[in-house]
Amino acid sequence: MSVSRRKFIGTGVAGAAGLTFGRASRAQTALMESLESGAPNRLGSRPVVVASANGIRGVAKAYEMISRDNADTLDAIIAGVNIQELDPEDQSVGLGGLPNEDGVVQLDASCMHGPTKRAGAVAALEDIATASLVAKAVMEHTDHVLLVGAGAKKFALEMGFKEQNLLTEKSRQDWLKWRACLASNGGRLDQANPLAVKFTTGTIHMSALNAGGDISSVTTTSGRSWKLSGRVGDSAIPGAGQYCDNTVGAAGSTGRGEANIKVAGAFLIVELMRNGATPEEACLKATQRAIAMTERRLLDSNRRPLFDLSFYALSKDGRFGSASAYPGFNFAVADASGARLIDAAYLFKSSERPAFPPVSCRRS
Repeated sequence: MSVSRRKFIGTGVAGAAGLTFGRASRAQTALMESLESGAPNRLGSRPVVVASANGIRGVAKAYEMISRDNADTLDAIIAGVNIQELDPEDQSVGLGGLPNEDGVVQLDASCMHGPTKRAGAVAALEDIATASLVAKAVMEHTDHVLLVGAGAKKFALEMGFKEQNLLTEKSRQDWLKWRACLASNGGRLDQANPLAVKFTTGTIHMSALNAGGDISSVTTTSGRSWKLSGRVGDSAIPGAGQYCDNTVGAAGSTGRGEANIKVAGAFLIVELMRNGATPEEACLKATQRAIAMTERRLLDSNRRPLFDLSFYALSKDGRFGSASAYPGFNFAVADASGARLIDAAYLFKSSERPAFPPVSCRRS
């Protein structure tokens, strides 16, 4: 590894990324424990596929396609995320995703193909389950990068995608509970309330590297539940929700997109890797940068975030890593050792995690 773990802790991230971060010593102590308790910065053999934890089935499929069938990296990872997009039990992406405040499922997705340096994305896409494939079609069949709303759907239908109702009965019932909650308890949700509703910022990210060193990345989501109609998160934005540079590596994120958009987190991680950081170190630095750029209302008195945001990274030499603010998160990896979940690095101890605010029944 080009930068030792202890050297990274000792020098901090201020010089590397221009960061300012309160309570640095406590965060660094927890960070050192996190780094030394596991086996971060693993030297993965090529090919290798990395994803958020909900991509455990997907990384296995993508790895098999790349290693056995010599599939293109982007084709493989999109096939991987399609598993979740078409799974009605996954309420954070595609079919069955939790809807916006109007009860409409709107999807965001973006992808990048390292060898050709191309990107495609869609936002606020309705009635098409596989937003990742529509994003890929934008990349392959237009001179654009991002299509949104009605225009994105029109394009998808012209490309032959199947229109369907994405709101499953399970998600519709959750939306109805949320609507009922608006009129109860002053709009604040008591978790003991029988009207208790779900809330998610869940997403799936996946990146892959083949034996020849080519890399691709994709991120797809139904976004924040109960969001304002037309809200677009980081998943649809190359450089934020995912980014790929075939000479360096790829990165992506899940969690609070608004926090990530402001730091262009995926691009930042790739640039940090370009300048010598390992994938895990780059993810940790991006996490710190996101916290440093977060408005005060979303931080506790010790400037720790009142939300979750996770980053994932894969370098051209096969190393991989992930990080979040707090412990308890893992990510999916598939390589010659098989598909498995690995604990992510983190900045703060479990005991330092603040109590997140009560779930709100108001607009998210």
